[in-house]
Amino acid sequence: MSPGITVFWESSRWLIYVVDRFEPGDKALAIDSKGRRYMFTLQPGGSFHFHRGILVHDDILGAHDGVGLTSTGSEKVTIFHPTYVDFVLKMPRGAQVVYPKDAAMILIEGDIYPGARVLEAGAGSGALSIALLRAIGPQGELVTYELRDDFARIARANVESMLGKVENFEIRLGDVYQPIGDEVFDRAVLDLPEPWQVIPQLVECLRPGGILTCYLPTILQVHQLTRELVSGNGWTAPRTTETLVRSWHVTERSVRPDHRMVAHTGYLTVVRFAG
Repeated sequence: MSPGITVFWESSRWLIYVVDRFEPGDKALAIDSKGRRYMFTLQPGGSFHFHRGILVHDDILGAHDGVGLTSTGSEKVTIFHPTYVDFVLKMPRGAQVVYPKDAAMILIEGDIYPGARVLEAGAGSGALSIALLRAIGPQGELVTYELRDDFARIARANVESMLGKVENFEIRLGDVYQPIGDEVFDRAVLDLPEPWQVIPQLVECLRPGGILTCYLPTILQVHQLTRELVSGNGWTAPRTTETLVRSWHVTERSVRPDHRMVAHTGYLTVVRFAG
């Protein structure tokens, strides 16, 4: 995206703000009159076809966030750069993605901060990697282990599609269950079937005061992980939570919970390392 400067006069003063303008290669999110979302990549001369007509890319390129267009089928849409949630829910997938509600909890409960050096396993489709990279910023470092080359390629492509080229992101094709080497990390985030097998490696590479966050689909896996953590080696007071999100239907004439909700997706276990 290309930032542009907009200047306007208001209440006897000049106001200046930066506007992100669409460039070739940017993702565009079209929202129609019923709130349906469509994401596509902009290219000169390109077009996006959907059930309510066609949107011409050249009408979007150079425009700013929030520009309104009308499709060839007379459907009015508003165009934005996609948010993290928009992108993750519509991006190409190899493995199942970590749902945005869980990614949000991982960032907060795992205390992922700017400048942190983070160990992640595995890469999956890159959804969690994107969230971690945004949280640690350019001064941080993310090292991600992934066994499958196809998942690694999808993850990197998704990260670069959302964030562009990132210099502080390394994907290592390999088994994190094996010794990691002479490295030190501030945080570790594990999304894999048997995280208890990584505990011996983390004892060697997670700094004192570091935090381990594990994302698991079943409570039996959580139980086995917790048994390993409380057996010693410096792990302190593991906590497990589950995040449920219920949206609401709000209109001029009715207010009620939606009939469907995003319920169980996974369990989050967070533990501090004393060293």
